[in-house]
Amino acid sequence: MERKALFIINPISGGKKKDGVPELIEKHLDTNLFKPVIVFSDGVAHARQIAKEAVDKFDLVVAVGGDGTVNEVASAIVGSNTTLGIVPFGSGNGLARFLHIPMDTQKAIEMLGKGKAIAIDSGKLNGQPFFNMAGMGFDAHISEVFSHTKKRGFITYIKSSIKEVINYKPQIYNLNIDGKDYEREAFMLSFANSSQYGNDAHISPNASVQDGLLDVCVIKPFPLWRFFEMGIRMMLKTTDKTKYVEIIRGQHIIVKRVEPGPLHLDGEPQMAGTDAEVMLVPHSLKVIVGASFK
Repeated sequence: MERKALFIINPISGGKKKDGVPELIEKHLDTNLFKPVIVFSDGVAHARQIAKEAVDKFDLVVAVGGDGTVNEVASAIVGSNTTLGIVPFGSGNGLARFLHIPMDTQKAIEMLGKGKAIAIDSGKLNGQPFFNMAGMGFDAHISEVFSHTKKRGFITYIKSSIKEVINYKPQIYNLNIDGKDYEREAFMLSFANSSQYGNDAHISPNASVQDGLLDVCVIKPFPLWRFFEMGIRMMLKTTDKTKYVEIIRGQHIIVKRVEPGPLHLDGEPQMAGTDAEVMLVPHSLKVIVGASFK
């Protein structure tokens, strides 16, 4: 029986043009397996609306974009029988990299026919789904700053981080993780479903999208001269070996912070109050993963 695949293309993600993507889909998708329908989103939340209408009408809904596009599409189909596909086209592509999905567009399209579908966990922050990473503190602050820049991409993100880190002040966070209380001064808090933010920067090297737990990563204040060392540790997957990072695993996290401010869901920022609730939703999203993913 022929299955239907809907491709939702975000035309602006990662600052990369996607005019040639429909042609690549027509050429490299296994049409014996899927009959493709291709649409372009045209603004915030539009991809989510399109995906919502596709649930149960399409077997596969493919997000062509970055982590924000993946979040929009996945948020619409989470908990349904519809499977998510990803063709990475963003600045970081955190979830795609973690799931071993090829960064090459042609190979990612071909993978949709060859790859296996697995069920992964998702998270909720204040009732809103995330699939890769959510957080508050410095990374949320940078996501907020980055969202206002004209240029996208990894280099712009790094420049913003270096500029902002000099004046950024850590906060006190009161955490309740599965009933146990912690008080921590933190530079940032990350709620990791996968191990990495994107661009192979791993904050929680042993995180798993299938273990039924979120990794609460407490990045403690560190001397400014160690900023680059922290970046290198992320690339080498050794953040868990430094005294400045504490990882506590749990399913239900209540956070109280001193001041309101930004938080982010899969890199997309929003302003929020002092209190937040984070929950793990086990095995709630079906997604096609790369051939080498274990």
